[in-house]
Amino acid sequence: MLAAAAALGGCATHNPRDPLEPYNRAMFRFNSNLDKVVLKPVATGYRNVTPRLMRRGVSNFFGNLGDVWSTGNEFLQGHVALGFDGVMRVGVNTVFGLFGLLDIATPLGLYRHPDDFGLTLARWGVGSGPYFVLPFFGPSTLRDATGTVVGAYYSPTRSAIHGSQTRNLATGLDIVNQRAQLLSTTDLLEQIAIDPYVFTRDAYLQRRRAQVTQTRDTGVLATEPGEGSPDGAGAPSASAPTPAASAPGR
Repeated sequence: MLAAAAALGGCATHNPRDPLEPYNRAMFRFNSNLDKVVLKPVATGYRNVTPRLMRRGVSNFFGNLGDVWSTGNEFLQGHVALGFDGVMRVGVNTVFGLFGLLDIATPLGLYRHPDDFGLTLARWGVGSGPYFVLPFFGPSTLRDATGTVVGAYYSPTRSAIHGSQTRNLATGLDIVNQRAQLLSTTDLLEQIAIDPYVFTRDAYLQRRRAQVTQTRDTGVLATEPGEGSPDGAGAPSASAPTPAASAPGR
């Protein structure tokens, strides 16, 4: 598997879905350098000094806020049943899970359905456009970059946490916590990918294409219990910027 991944990283760099490759490579290097100098060291220190239980609580709290945004997008996509599942999930975790610090809903069978406005645009028939690397946010497409901007502006964090300074601190904590979850993954990527840019681009586009297909065909984007969480519990927040964002549907 590692050999296949390395081979994928060494594939030809010319891709018709990536006409902006010179710019994208430059922005990829910028983001990578910023991560190496600032974000990764901070995330490593955070992981080393913060107990696993506390990190899980942080993930659950911001994941609960992300579920609010996902639920809204499910209704916008016409996935009413999933939307009501999301309402139930948020309600249970907010009321019985100490405002989301505990994930009570997953053991009850109310699983997380990560969703975003980029997928909503895809559901409405908007094409993905070319691959596009956003500063700070990372991989995207022109369509999903729009979704990222809308998601950042209407993020539940903005409504739930008042005061710009407190909100900025909360957003920073969410980003660092998510980066700490990805430390082992990015370390492995650096070891196996001959060209990390190509590996990241192709893996991202493939994953996003599958997500868009599910959104259009079935509307099911559910994670299994424990998938995608810090140290194997819960799932990452859908409302905060992460190194991996959205990608193409057509």
